[in-house]
Amino acid sequence: MENQHKKEDITREFWLSSGSVNNRTTVFILAFIIVVMGLYSYISIPKESFPEVVIPTIYIQTPYPGNSPIDIENLITRPIEKELKSLSGIKDITSTSVQDYSIIVVEFNPEEDLAKALQDVKDAVDRSKSELPTDLDNDPNVMDIDITELPIMYVNISGDFSINELKTYAEYLEDEIEKMSEISKCEIKGALDREIRVDADIYKMEAVDVSFQDISDAISAENVTLSGGNVLANEYNRSLRVMVNSKL
Repeated sequence: MENQHKKEDITREFWLSSGSVNNRTTVFILAFIIVVMGLYSYISIPKESFPEVVIPTIYIQTPYPGNSPIDIENLITRPIEKELKSLSGIKDITSTSVQDYSIIVVEFNPEEDLAKALQDVKDAVDRSKSELPTDLDNDPNVMDIDITELPIMYVNISGDFSINELKTYAEYLEDEIEKMSEISKCEIKGALDREIRVDADIYKMEAVDVSFQDISDAISAENVTLSGGNVLANEYNRSLRVMVNSKL
């Protein structure tokens, strides 16, 4: 009985709970202030629908038609990788050598400046050109990933119209979209560029002693537009345009 009586007399108190109960008004005021400040911070914090995201990754693409994956690796990939390994701040280098093509992916540490890293990679690729094949059609293409350049919306145009009509409508729509202040750039993809094919008769060319260069020069001289200067007319400067049409 004595031990039971002693247990009943023992009480414990947590100061934070007791202080909150004894100062209820103060606790309510502090809670109200915290809620108000939290709502104000949430409303006033800057927000972006498409925040800038920097990916510290650079791609090196080198086409070399007519070569097997093994030749691509030995002739293209390895010389470039050799120069890239001398750069600082690189986290990882991965490469893929396939038929006619070499792809090297250089991943830098997040704290590295992407612009400086891109220039360093370009310099390394330039140093490796002395070891690359001399018959490359194009130099290695060095590029980074810019999230802001990726399109956020595609607009498809189709209908019972010719290709030229669809391209005309697309160009009109492109101009209208670019007038919007929220749009930085609008591009047309998939539209065919007009080409003119010239079929030359070799026998007739030999008969009249005309070369391919003569035909090219004659076509280049057709429909040439030249500037004729400015003319003052009714207090307005008018620009003149001279169209020169030469005949074969």
